[in-house]
Amino acid sequence: MIIEQIYTGCLAQGAYYIESNGEVAIVDPLREVQDYIDKANENNAKIKYIFETHFHADFVSGHVTLAEKTGAKIVYGPTAKTNFEAITAQDNQVFKVGDITIKVLHTPGHTMESACYLLKDKEGKNHALFSGDTLFLGDVGRPDLAQKGDITEKDLAGFLYESLQTKIMPLEDDVIVYPAHGAGSACGKNLSKETIGTIGEQKKTNYALRADMTKEEFIKEVTDGLLPPPAYFPLNVKLNKEGYKDVDDIIKNSAKPLSVKDFELIANETNALILDVRHQDEFVKGFIPQSIFIGINGGFAPWVGALIKDILQPILLIAPVGKEEDTITRLSRVGFDNVLGYLDGSFDSWKKANKEIDSIDSISAATLQQKLDNKEPVFDVRKPGEYDSEHIKVAENTPLDFLNDYIEKFPKSDNFYIHCAGGYRSVIAASILKARGFHNVVDIAGGFAAIKNTDIERTDAVCPSTLK
Repeated sequence: MIIEQIYTGCLAQGAYYIESNGEVAIVDPLREVQDYIDKANENNAKIKYIFETHFHADFVSGHVTLAEKTGAKIVYGPTAKTNFEAITAQDNQVFKVGDITIKVLHTPGHTMESACYLLKDKEGKNHALFSGDTLFLGDVGRPDLAQKGDITEKDLAGFLYESLQTKIMPLEDDVIVYPAHGAGSACGKNLSKETIGTIGEQKKTNYALRADMTKEEFIKEVTDGLLPPPAYFPLNVKLNKEGYKDVDDIIKNSAKPLSVKDFELIANETNALILDVRHQDEFVKGFIPQSIFIGINGGFAPWVGALIKDILQPILLIAPVGKEEDTITRLSRVGFDNVLGYLDGSFDSWKKANKEIDSIDSISAATLQQKLDNKEPVFDVRKPGEYDSEHIKVAENTPLDFLNDYIEKFPKSDNFYIHCAGGYRSVIAASILKARGFHNVVDIAGGFAAIKNTDIERTDAVCPSTLK
């Protein structure tokens, strides 16, 4: 038996390759599926099933394409309804893969169709649980994504409690837990950086699996402090339910090198968003006016999904040379398939053509210390939990995720200063603000990490147990 976790850091997402005696099952595959096919071919094995733990909201799964290319059957948990051929499994239904079996455990709560898959080895012993977004390491799935009709997030949290108590907690302590996500995912609040654990460890350390927790306490803790989900989540659910184009076709149509002249022409004719994915240190020094920065080396795809509201938005790319197709692939993972092309030669081509260039003012944390003496405003674009933990005393929290909600707070003419933890998110925020006409924005290089090395007055750290 082979079990391999295929973890994608920019999505904080785990897909799984399971093989036994020439047969393969894939759990929650990425949209680009060739690696799974190649791995099975190398082992002279055949992909038999594609198990989906639920209708994913934070990425476009590869289930449809993988089924088309291999003939494998797609399996969802009870109540799932799709626009393509799939097996809607019954609770406790068993699927055979080589010498092992995979049992469906219906675990509604994160969504109503959510299912975990319990793998039993060839001796029939419970070996591993592919827990989807029902159980993470350190957390459980947020219960506010599948509210419909009279079903509230508290109702879903109640369903999740029952699922955990009746389906997960009775499992043996040595059963391995393979979750769908780790730290960085917006599908939970307190996910661990670890990506593989055991049921026993989670019973000891996961706040949501406390043996003495009542249903009412669980509902309160799980729903408390939830931030609104990113805007692209419902759009990805729709694609995962209804189907989508093959990512290979997306790359073929999108990976078009454009001259400066053609790039400008298409930008003017289509009102395309110019997305610059270079490193933030390069971006601040010079970029095409009105372009938005979201760097490929950070949490790229989730930030694209959170900040670009329409997945049908036409996009023109400024990418590092050689990274164009990789960027298009990563965009497709969250459903952004409408890339019209990329600037051939990247930003250097624009500079050589002597075209207009904008830049972002940036100062060091040490210089900020001097500015604060003049009471110039500072905005912290980190998440509320980061801000609550410790922040500059005079800084106001305007989280990047919801920057549009705070536009009225930023001064129209006088300089103001923004920072995040290390400099990535603040440059994203600065690029958005510049595009909105706030040319008085100043970025703090190195973010809060650099600020902590100065004498700038900060709040004392709050006990982590009080954070939301």
